[in-house]
Amino acid sequence: MARIPTRSNDWGFPRWRGYGAGREAANVRLCDRHGCEEPGDCPAPKSPNSPDRWYFCQAHAAEYNRGWNYFEGLSAEEAAAREADERRDAGGYQQSRHQAWAGPGDGTRSRDEMRALEVLELEVDTSFDDVRLAWRRLAKSNHPDVRPGDAEAAKRFQAIQAAYEVLRAAEDARTWKPRAEA
Repeated sequence: MARIPTRSNDWGFPRWRGYGAGREAANVRLCDRHGCEEPGDCPAPKSPNSPDRWYFCQAHAAEYNRGWNYFEGLSAEEAAAREADERRDAGGYQQSRHQAWAGPGDGTRSRDEMRALEVLELEVDTSFDDVRLAWRRLAKSNHPDVRPGDAEAAKRFQAIQAAYEVLRAAEDARTWKPRAEA
């Protein structure tokens, strides 16, 4: 009985080829542009509200998108009516309402820190050095010694102090390192 020749790239553990990597050829869809031999991995709609798609390479997809007119063949009134109708149903593309309470930021700052930054008139991604500079500037301009008898300035000064304390405590917690035992 003749032995069937087998060859393998697997020489035991660890595997030398990736999981799922087989020897059979992978099917590659070619670009739908006539004469193009590039892989067609960019889908593009054939017509509005149609599930049919063209599959172009990146260069031909860019060319197709430059000339694409969603409202082609419609009068101005029909195009405006369709746009209004589709905007009514485009709620899924807006920011989700249930997460709107969080407000701006990347999630690294608490709600109290965000309020403190508003009091100090700073952006969300401000460094602590900028926080310190803004605190000094605002504290000097609203200090009771600079504006004696101004109750509104005294209130602003207290809010500025509280905001700075919140941001300082958060920065200390963010950069805390244990003391070395002596």
